[in-house]
Amino acid sequence: MISYRNIAKTLLLSTLLLLGSSFAMNLSAQDGKTLFSTNCAACHAVHKRSTGPALAGVEDRWPDKTKLRSWIKNNQAFLKTGDVYANNLYNEYNKTAMNLFPGLSDKDIDAILAYIKTVPAPGADKPAGSAVPVPEGDNTLLFGVLTLVLAVVTLILLRVNTNLRKLSIERTGEASEEDIPFWKHKSYIALMAIVFFIVGGYLTTKGAMGLGRSQNYQPVQPIFYSHKVHAGTNQINCLYCHGGAQEGKHSNIPSVNICMNCHMSINEYKGEKIYTEEGVEVDGTKEIQKLYKYAGYTVGKPFDATKANPIEWTRIHNLPDHVYFNHSQHVKAGKVQCQTCHGEINKMDEVKQFADLSMGWCINCHRTTQVQFKDNGFYSIYEKFHQDLKSGKIDSTKGITVEKIGGTECQKCHY
Repeated sequence: MISYRNIAKTLLLSTLLLLGSSFAMNLSAQDGKTLFSTNCAACHAVHKRSTGPALAGVEDRWPDKTKLRSWIKNNQAFLKTGDVYANNLYNEYNKTAMNLFPGLSDKDIDAILAYIKTVPAPGADKPAGSAVPVPEGDNTLLFGVLTLVLAVVTLILLRVNTNLRKLSIERTGEASEEDIPFWKHKSYIALMAIVFFIVGGYLTTKGAMGLGRSQNYQPVQPIFYSHKVHAGTNQINCLYCHGGAQEGKHSNIPSVNICMNCHMSINEYKGEKIYTEEGVEVDGTKEIQKLYKYAGYTVGKPFDATKANPIEWTRIHNLPDHVYFNHSQHVKAGKVQCQTCHGEINKMDEVKQFADLSMGWCINCHRTTQVQFKDNGFYSIYEKFHQDLKSGKIDSTKGITVEKIGGTECQKCHY
């Protein structure tokens, strides 16, 4: 005879293992993507050469994974070992030194390398004849359905076992116990309460942590403005339109006047085809006409800025009121690249919020990002750090992180 207590334990353990494995796999993939975005995306793409080499197949190019980890953590120290491949790579990129990442553990690096392998090559996931990217899949629903199916199968088996037990008792003539409906059975009730508590607690916690976050938020704008065309194809510097990011707290939205500096002479789009997120082709020339309507401009006539009306862009990135963030402090003093927080903006037709901009995401960056003291007058007040680096009191390979100059103090961001 099968004990109800053992069955309950088995069901609970199976459910927890399934949920745990699903959560662990999703968490591992997300960690690798987050680490890549925070530490690598500013200089590297997966399938395209950028400031640094493309990272697809990087493990195959290095004969030893231990050497690869050492190179990522401190490339300058590794070059001194005389490794032929590392020195050839260094010379190939005009001796441009890679940032140091002593804060990355071997586990972190392995997570990044695992994520790189999951990124499909351009065009690999597109249907034949289509220029529209196919969105990545999410297995959360699949795991949820499997869990539900297993739970239903388990309940059915329990009922079958109960009926077989009753038949056996009737044939042997033994006194049968009173049949208790499963919804009144204490073991079932306790089991369902525990499962509900675990699943409900996880979903509640996850939902609470996500309050106020808008990662992947991608609103429809009044004019279809492609950063891929402007910043990518035409190589327009981010600061031409968003000059406030270097000079002040806010990264300003460019006025119509800035747009018209170029579009008084560019009134027709002749570039490669562009698409919305849903795969609908966009008529670039019609979008330029929308700009002219806001600007009150007629082709062939002088542009009068006094007749222009502001474009009502929908804001994408928005921090809570109690959070202080200064763009110039990061861009000009900290030498942080735009892609670190905004992703590969030069490849986006429709802009979306790349990072979740959570407190943990910011703090993690402050703990791992080294301060660039060299040729940076903003940090001259930290003379002690300069002297400690010169004297060897502070390990130069580990450097000075933002955390060491107060980057994790509460009042730096909250007021």
